[in-house]
Amino acid sequence: MESVIKRQVLNYLLHRNLISKHQHGFLSNHSTCTQLIECTTAWMLAINSHNPVDIAYIDFSKAFDSVCHCKLICTAVLWYRW
Repeated sequence: MESVIKRQVLNYLLHRNLISKHQHGFLSNHSTCTQLIECTTAWMLAINSHNPVDIAYIDFSKAFDSVCHCKLICTAVLWYRW
C-alpha cells in the first residue's frame, strides 16, 4: 500500500515540476550517499573560495512515528484526485 501511494505522489510531483532535482530521498538513483557527496563537494568549493559555510544538522528519524497515518493516506488520496 505504501509503495502505491509513494508512486502516485511522486508521479504527481514530478509531472508538475513540484519536486527539485536536488531531492535525494525519493528519486531513483539518488540516495543519502549521493546527497552527502553533493553537500561535501559544495562545502569544499565554498571553503576553497574563502566563502563562509554554515551547516545545520536536523534529525527527522522519528518524525513520521508521530504522524497519524490514516490522515496522511486520506490527504494523499485527496491530493491525487485534485
